Amino acid sequence: MLHLPTRISDWLLLLVTTQRSVAYLLIDQRQALAMSGGDLERHGLSGLLDGQQATEQWPFLEGLLPLSEAPFLLQSVGMPSGSVADVHFLVDEAGTWVVLLDVTSDHDEARIVQQKAYDMTLLSQREARLMRKLEAAHADLTVAHRELAESRDALVQSHRRLERELRDAERYVRAILPPPMTAPFDVDWRFVPSTELGGDSFGYHWIDAEHFALFVLDVCGHGVGAALLSVAVTNVLRSGGLQTDYHRPEDVLGSLNRAYQMDDHDGMYFTIWYGVYHHPTRRLRHASAGHPPAILVKGPRETRGEAVRLSSPGMLLGVLPSTRYESEECTLDAPARLFLFSDGVYEVHRPDDTMMEFSELESVLTAPVSADRSELDEVLHFAQHTRGGPLLEDDFSIVRMTI
Repeated sequence: MLHLPTRISDWLLLLVTTQRSVAYLLIDQRQALAMSGGDLERHGLSGLLDGQQATEQWPFLEGLLPLSEAPFLLQSVGMPSGSVADVHFLVDEAGTWVVLLDVTSDHDEARIVQQKAYDMTLLSQREARLMRKLEAAHADLTVAHRELAESRDALVQSHRRLERELRDAERYVRAILPPPMTAPFDVDWRFVPSTELGGDSFGYHWIDAEHFALFVLDVCGHGVGAALLSVAVTNVLRSGGLQTDYHRPEDVLGSLNRAYQMDDHDGMYFTIWYGVYHHPTRRLRHASAGHPPAILVKGPRETRGEAVRLSSPGMLLGVLPSTRYESEECTLDAPARLFLFSDGVYEVHRPDDTMMEFSELESVLTAPVSADRSELDEVLHFAQHTRGGPLLEDDFSIVRMTI
């Protein structure tokens, strides 16, 4: 494309690979890993097995495959190793190529530059105030010291006000969550927000006398912005504000995807698992947009149950407006328990920086539970024990429906 001699092109390629750690994955039509190479260890992806499902080996790909459009790019993605990479998706006759280009140094440098710019702005403001005081008179120095102390107090008060605002936002998110219910079936939940307040939300309600909807969603990022978007989506689902058939999960996800494109919402996207339970027949119809699968545990809670993952392929909501979603159905034969959750329930880092496995969550949910205990508390305690303390990295959201 550049019409350069081969020697110059090879030199440019060597320059890029020397300055940027590059790795790649080739994924075939069955979504299995066909080939991988490059500096996989740098990105925390060493040990990948050819022929195995790519999404099971790197859960980040869940919801992105198969591609609706290509090529496309997700910038500054956090990798399992803690590095940051631009993730390029391309398609040819061999399959889907996922190319990882390490941008950790750029990401770190940008943060340093932003911090320095912020520090310089504060420094300039303080210097200007000080110069005005010195030019006025030496007697004003005492006033300057007093004002500096007052400014420090104001900064402390501002910090406390910001903390109160985060807690107010947390209380508002909690306020829209539905209360637990016991009839005609039992529904309960646990919600523990992270210290920075993430983008988790969930809900359940009757669509009509026979159909019961339940969902969990997770907006990317943390802070008030992510929380506000999750609240907005929850209220739309709860109020029936979309022009769609709420009995069909695939239609609901398609309508949400068109309504909440990331280009119109400050680059934010989100995942969701949405199901509709037909109470007379116990049939559950469900669809997913890049969200972790729900887990159906068959059998009485006093004995170890059998776990069944309920998932369907679907891209993240807000990425591509043309994305179509599909639903699947199953029967919830009693006794059974259905668990919906966000990735904060199992993507928990241990103190040694290893991560909890999805299978460990399944093991906790299928373990026998006595009548005086709750599986929800057991999962929360397990996550906190895995983390090594009560504070978790991401929002902890889990819903249990008992049949």
